[in-house]
Amino acid sequence: MTTPDDRSDQHEKQWLDRARQGDQAAFGQLVRKHHRRVYRLAVQLTGNAGDADDVTQETFLRAFRAIDRFDGRADLFTWLYRICVNVSLNLRRQRKRVTADIDDPRLPEPAAEGSDPAQSSEQAQSYRRLAEALDSLSESLRTTVVLACVEQIPYKDIAGILGCSEGTVAWRVHEARRRLREALPDAVLSGLEAPETAGGSRGR
Repeated sequence: MTTPDDRSDQHEKQWLDRARQGDQAAFGQLVRKHHRRVYRLAVQLTGNAGDADDVTQETFLRAFRAIDRFDGRADLFTWLYRICVNVSLNLRRQRKRVTADIDDPRLPEPAAEGSDPAQSSEQAQSYRRLAEALDSLSESLRTTVVLACVEQIPYKDIAGILGCSEGTVAWRVHEARRRLREALPDAVLSGLEAPETAGGSRGR
């Protein structure tokens, strides 16, 4: 029985084959399918909505220029994530000092009318502390823990994105969580759990 995911994968393969031949409309379909995920990752890596827009645009521009050289041995989303990570890290290095958005896009939306203002404020403060603690990590630890614990990507795919072993991914996640645990209470870290090393969701 064909599932929606199977049909989606079939469409992606068709779009990819046509995009490799220079079909811009087919590449546009790939952009529409993956844009939300790439932008979400860019937001987590830059902490700035404007920078995330720039990173997302540059990611797909680089992908378009190199699509004919994509050999398909890795999933397309893995390849796009690798480009997004590299573009984001290059931007942060160019800036030398990262300044988070005043309205940090990583923080939850303001509370809806009728909700508990105190609880919403406490939640927002917890998210802000977590975002600041993540920003204090080294690039390799922060990127890995974002991919594993925020994006919930399996370790195998993270290894492909970052060009390292699954063992290295596991160590970085463990070390990042250890350092975050030293700086933050358990209540703030409760939502930052890693997926299973060989499974997990790809956030489709």
